[in-house]
Amino acid sequence: MKKKFLTVALILTVCGSITLTSCIGSFSLTNKVLSWNNSVGNKFVNELVFVAFWILPVYEVTSIADLLVLNSIEFWSGSNPVACGTKAIDTENGRYLVKCDGKGYDVINETSGESVRLDFIEEDNAWAVNIDGEEHVFMSFIDDNHVRMITPEGDFTTVELSERGVLAYTDIADMPAMAKL
Repeated sequence: MKKKFLTVALILTVCGSITLTSCIGSFSLTNKVLSWNNSVGNKFVNELVFVAFWILPVYEVTSIADLLVLNSIEFWSGSNPVACGTKAIDTENGRYLVKCDGKGYDVINETSGESVRLDFIEEDNAWAVNIDGEEHVFMSFIDDNHVRMITPEGDFTTVELSERGVLAYTDIADMPAMAKL
């Protein structure tokens, strides 16, 4: 379950990096993992866990998630997005409430009342956006190293979960869809 959560976090990072700018932040997710490791046991156990988390790649995923998404959210909202609950985010387009329930997110525009639901579908190992009661999958996991992501044309492309893969997908997604923004 932890591996799925970390993979989901990475994918959300990829999606968020398309619309959010980077900043220097607290790297709270990575620091939480490091703090947990420090509390596991003596220095030998801590070192074994540390090495195992680099091999698995827990630290790589948390660092990328912090770098591309969580630090950007923290920068723009002023609050730590790692904890579940409800967060208010003020943007130039209005104020949004993001509610995390552990299975997905509700994003609500406080001004217009419009909302969008992001759900994780365990059976399909995929993330979907719920628009007017209809689910639209935008990302599904193929294996531990690849996901299928929606393109601006509505097709799907395979994305490698690596820096190179994320940059390639950003280039694909940046073309026609981002020109409209």
